Amino acid sequence: MTDRPSEKLHRPPLHPMKICLPLSAAVTHSLTYFYTASRGIPSFPEFVTVGLVDEQPISYYDSTQRREVPKQEWMEQTADEEYWEKQTQISRATEQRFKASINTVIQRLNQTEGPHIVQNMYGCEWDDKTGKVNGFNQFGYNGEDDIVFNLETETWIAPKHQAMITKMKWDRDEAKIQKDKMYLTGVCVDWLKKYLEFGKESLMRTGMNVKSVISPLCTKQWMLYFICKVLKFT
Repeated sequence: MTDRPSEKLHRPPLHPMKICLPLSAAVTHSLTYFYTASRGIPSFPEFVTVGLVDEQPISYYDSTQRREVPKQEWMEQTADEEYWEKQTQISRATEQRFKASINTVIQRLNQTEGPHIVQNMYGCEWDDKTGKVNGFNQFGYNGEDDIVFNLETETWIAPKHQAMITKMKWDRDEAKIQKDKMYLTGVCVDWLKKYLEFGKESLMRTGMNVKSVISPLCTKQWMLYFICKVLKFT
């Protein structure tokens, strides 16, 4: 997980492991980031990242263009060149890390043949009526949950045996766990509120703020969710 975003915006003029809680319509908002590293998929970038507010894409990067770009006009108007340059550098570094990760997984599982996908989905939710916040962070391999962060217990859950080594390693890193928790329940929520303010006219016009938000943690096949719901907007 990468702590995004890291630079200021300019204000314009005035499964078994899936924890699925019902979300109230109209008041629950979300900020979500998807990272996808792939191998052996024709005509598909080896790395893609998309940021979304209430399921509406706001930023995009892939290993072909190697540049973070806005996906909404209001994002283009409120973020300066320095912001996009910083996000580009973050995405390039994340790209290298994810390419190394997919190589490690393939070698560990001895799966050199066929297409492979490693994904990370993380972000936060905020109820603007009750003030309740929630954070999520999970990794998937080839369309299935690989390892999921449980915010309440502050531990990682490994649905499959292949992720147990990673789980034990990450559970021991208390400093990283606290950093992630602080981001998911604090920094992420602060940026979500900023984005909602910056894009409120667009969000109201598209009706996104009056739809029930589907919790990413409740998406049974979140790899397919990413491809079907996100990439079609890019």
